[in-house]
Amino acid sequence: MSMVKFGRRKDKQDRHPKDPEGRMTLREHIVELRNRLLISVLAIVVCTVAAWFVYYHALAILKDPFETAVRPFAENRGLKPQLTFQGVGDPLTFRIKVSAMLGLVLAGPIWLYQLWAFIAPGLHRSEKKWAYLFAAIAAPLFATGIALGYWTLPKGISILLGFTPDQVQNLVELGKYLDFVIRTLLVFGIAFLIPLVVVLLNMVGVVPASALSKFRPYIILVIFVFAAVATPSGDPFTMCLLAIPMTVLFLASEVIARLNDRRRTRRNEELLAD
Repeated sequence: MSMVKFGRRKDKQDRHPKDPEGRMTLREHIVELRNRLLISVLAIVVCTVAAWFVYYHALAILKDPFETAVRPFAENRGLKPQLTFQGVGDPLTFRIKVSAMLGLVLAGPIWLYQLWAFIAPGLHRSEKKWAYLFAAIAAPLFATGIALGYWTLPKGISILLGFTPDQVQNLVELGKYLDFVIRTLLVFGIAFLIPLVVVLLNMVGVVPASALSKFRPYIILVIFVFAAVATPSGDPFTMCLLAIPMTVLFLASEVIARLNDRRRTRRNEELLAD
């Protein structure tokens, strides 16, 4: 059987006599991938079952932005917007959906580790360093984006509900409301990672700081357009709360890229001098 070489090394006792470098075969890679996928799926299932028992606590957190926005709106307009189910089986379907979403989040450390454990052995030392840096910074940035998105939800909901005509009740379906909340949180979380990607592209030499400076006005314009399109509510308040932090993070990433380019230039000059 021909040996297909990959980046992962086996221990000395596991090396095949015809494979002195200890590389894994294609079949071994497939088996390892299957095992890590199985562990990830089992972790998600277990966390989903656990989330089933804290469903009402999770539902209270998800409903809080709506309730916060409803109170002043209802008092001013004399209306009573409500979260409703449209079908007989919707309560069960919604509980399964919330439990699965929460289970995926709770099992995040496990399936992320399994993904990293499968990829890391094939990376060079420098590539691992950038991966560790990305993981260390990405998590706080993503969490900050989600927290900001959750904070803006009541204002966005109140603005949207404000378009309800007089003498018309607004019955919001829980499933659609959950989709609205998830989209908002994901948009804010992912948007906060974009400047980090820019910095990493600069560090590997793909995007120079001069290009960022040259196209800065266009990039900022694209940021505001992205914020206007990506935010589910589409109101100016939510758009600015997303676009302004993204602009600040982009400017910070440009400064970091400029410093990194200067460091790289000095290092190249020293190497040429040697």
